[in-house]
Amino acid sequence: MVTIKEEVKKLDSYNLHLIPNEKFKTVHIVVKLKAPLDRETITKRALLPLILQQGPRKYPTRKEFQIALENLYGAVLSIDGGKKGNNHILSFRLEVANEKFIPNESDVLKQAIRLVNDVIFQPNVANNCFDETIFNREKETLRQKIRSVVDDKMRYANMRLIDEMCEGEAYQIHVSGYEEDLDKLTAADLYEYYRSLLKEDQIDIYILGDLDKVYMEELVGESFQRDQISQRTESKDEQLNKKKEPQEIIEKQNVQQAKLHIGYRTNITYKDDNYPALQVFNGILGGFPSSKLFINVREKNSLAYYASSRLESHKGLLFVFSGIAPEDYEKARDIMRQQMDAMKNGDITEEELSETKDLIVNQLLETLDHPQGIIEMLYQQVIAEVELSPHELIENIKKVNLEEVTEVGKSIEEDTIYLLTSEGGGSNE
Repeated sequence: MVTIKEEVKKLDSYNLHLIPNEKFKTVHIVVKLKAPLDRETITKRALLPLILQQGPRKYPTRKEFQIALENLYGAVLSIDGGKKGNNHILSFRLEVANEKFIPNESDVLKQAIRLVNDVIFQPNVANNCFDETIFNREKETLRQKIRSVVDDKMRYANMRLIDEMCEGEAYQIHVSGYEEDLDKLTAADLYEYYRSLLKEDQIDIYILGDLDKVYMEELVGESFQRDQISQRTESKDEQLNKKKEPQEIIEKQNVQQAKLHIGYRTNITYKDDNYPALQVFNGILGGFPSSKLFINVREKNSLAYYASSRLESHKGLLFVFSGIAPEDYEKARDIMRQQMDAMKNGDITEEELSETKDLIVNQLLETLDHPQGIIEMLYQQVIAEVELSPHELIENIKKVNLEEVTEVGKSIEEDTIYLLTSEGGGSNE
């Protein structure tokens, strides 16, 4: 197993993460901007990637920007936003050819880093306002994205589960924003917020590839300009909206396949010592086709089109997902609960434990085969504010025993059952 080496430089205005890796022929530059999830700003943060991706002031049209990328030997740029725990992350990613492998080229990386700097710090702005044409067009793109959630019933059901489960918590906030906010948002408002974001967000820069660390540090230092930093107030630990008794929410729409989603509080997050055992717990429960949910709900009882589970590692949540026939709700729910109870009671074989640990380790090793996967795994440490390298996590998972898996089950509490069903479906109890 190749060890991932990461050197972190904590500088005044950003953290620089250098990851030398001779396996890849391209260099990956990723810039992460982190801020607490906030209902007042989420729609702006959802809109920003769409606008910034159109190009900086230096290349104000899509064509000019595309030419600039092609001149960097077909460099690829992407920008997106997402939430991890109670944080919102904006990610800027650029993959560029490594000049080491290009004859007579010596400044490709310098140009690439300057381009990323231009995209972030020199956007296409005039008179303290984003370009109106681009702003209006991308506002409509986001509006359609927000509206489309209701058409993807699995995504919609998961969103509604979180709405109900995390009411009043930051994690409830919709990562794509809210349509009512778009109507009153102007190009000037958005740029004013973006300026404050550049001063207040925590910035982490990752550079991965076959590179000279000293040279890259110099390049970033001279190209990456961030002025007037002010410290944002970080999100405080919030009061969780825990239910005294699990709640059941049934919503009816014109659907043929019902969505049964269950949310649990694990009371364990990525930074906790027992997190590896929780990962194994989730894997045995519903993480793989060999899991208890898949075998018992889908295969043995033919009650689900799909049945799986996943963790939200930084919020301490576990979600169970299934697609069922509307008339099978109670039966499917009860069998799903039985699998959770079996796990908590230690009804796990050594074979299930061993196979699941191997599957998780292989999954993590596959992630580490890709540059973006390496960076995302390393960034987990920033979100969790803990030092835990990918290889330490893998070794910890290998060491998990049955007793530890059963023990984490004791901290898992059912919180909310959400059923999206047909007009005639739902509970008959």
